[in-house]
Amino acid sequence: METNQKNQTINSIYGDYQKHLCEILETLTNRLSKANETFRLKNGEALYEHINGRIKSEQSMRDKCRRRGLPCTPYSALHELTDAIGLRIVTTFREDINQVIETIEHFEDCRIIEKKDYIHNVKPNGYRSYHLILDYETPFEDVCGHTPGHYFVEIQLRTIAMDTWASLEHQVSYKKNIDPKREKLIRQELKRCADELASCDISMQTIRNLIREDHAHENTAR
Repeated sequence: METNQKNQTINSIYGDYQKHLCEILETLTNRLSKANETFRLKNGEALYEHINGRIKSEQSMRDKCRRRGLPCTPYSALHELTDAIGLRIVTTFREDINQVIETIEHFEDCRIIEKKDYIHNVKPNGYRSYHLILDYETPFEDVCGHTPGHYFVEIQLRTIAMDTWASLEHQVSYKKNIDPKREKLIRQELKRCADELASCDISMQTIRNLIREDHAHENTAR
């Protein structure tokens, strides 16, 4: 068993650093879950609806390195590229995304080094999401030989509506042998749905804001 584990590490594109990735993912997930519960107890509402995490598969990482013209090495996977560790946080309302970002900014061992706002800067196909790249400081050695080590973590933040749309679009993108005419129609419908869901997100946020204002006015009047 021990020999098999050593062979897996040698063959892994993540090399000896593979063992740290799951621990980093678990640590951040637990920290965000705790922050969510603290926020809920304080405000009566959750910070976010749910969170999913993954370590990019060996094959996916190798494929990405090849597409970028990079050698399939731990240095490429963990330094040149930034999405070996990924988290997706799904919120109920658009404004909750800002609250989650603010929470992450207060993590002492995390530094946000990149932000991509695809909510206000929508992709042509209708994709909406907010992406962060974290530089996460750990007690482990990193691929550059530094201790404490630094590992990248990619975080995607979406509302429930955005996440539902993205899941459907993903199915279309990876579905093989779709008739070109049918695919064109599907993508037109997807774009229309993306715009309608974005409008619903704004309306839902407006309704929640009105409810909060009414509640605040009630408390002031007492």
